[in-house]
Amino acid sequence: MAHIFLLILFFSSTISTYIHACNQIERSSLLSFSLALSSPTLNWTSVNCCHWKGITCDQDGWVTHLHLPSKGLKGGMFPLSFGNLTHLTHLNLSKNSLYGSLQTEFFSSLKHLEILDLSYNLLSRELPLYLPSSSIKKLDLSSNQFQGGITSSFFQQTRNLISFNVSNNILSGPFPSSICLKHSSRLTRVLDFSSNKFNGSISRGLGECSELRVFRASHNNLSGFLPEDIYNATKLEELALALNSLYGAISDRIVNLTNLAILDLYYNQLSGVLPLNFGKLSKLKLLNLDFNHLEGALPPIFDELHKPY
Repeated sequence: MAHIFLLILFFSSTISTYIHACNQIERSSLLSFSLALSSPTLNWTSVNCCHWKGITCDQDGWVTHLHLPSKGLKGGMFPLSFGNLTHLTHLNLSKNSLYGSLQTEFFSSLKHLEILDLSYNLLSRELPLYLPSSSIKKLDLSSNQFQGGITSSFFQQTRNLISFNVSNNILSGPFPSSICLKHSSRLTRVLDFSSNKFNGSISRGLGECSELRVFRASHNNLSGFLPEDIYNATKLEELALALNSLYGAISDRIVNLTNLAILDLYYNQLSGVLPLNFGKLSKLKLLNLDFNHLEGALPPIFDELHKPY
């Protein structure tokens, strides 16, 4: 009986190892990526890359997750290193020192990529013309050195985009309101364009993001009126447009934003009388209208919320 038990244990272990053994082509690609970095060793030495730190595989041994934030990685982005990771769904290389450009070829084989987090690196140059992967749900490119504009075609292939963050870069040109005119607008909840150099007015489109919860575009060079169709985004919980040059009045339609918890319009050139129905925004927890040219008194219920920077 003991011998039978040991044989069963041996074969179970062998079968389990076989099922979870990583694809050798993918293993080679990961090693190429590791060797191209001048950074602390990742200790990827075992035969089965599914057991490597930061790597997750599915039941068939395909690499699905590459999770290496804050590992001191230094080097350029090498699309060819990832070209064979065709089952990758999650890629997180945030908070490292990766540099270079993000080329369209980087995504050409990553058709199943859902989460891409390259925030807090040293990536630069222009963004690719478009995102080939229609599976992307979360894209975080914040705190890099990307520059240039965001073309209208950039979001053309997206179908499932929930969160998009390019804050703290050097992006410029017209504000890309077109994101809400694409298929992705059905799902998009978070848009963060803050701390860049976008200029001009915010054109029509934001109201088409019917699921939008957070919209941030503070600290840019935006001008013109507050976008009228923003009041159609009735699920909005945060609207932050501080440190721009927006002018005109705050529409009475702001009462449509009944879920609004944060309204930050600090340091613009807004004018006119505050809407009489302002007090109906009962969920507000942070309100900052300082350094504008607005007239009228805030409702007493906002006394505790109105705190200047």
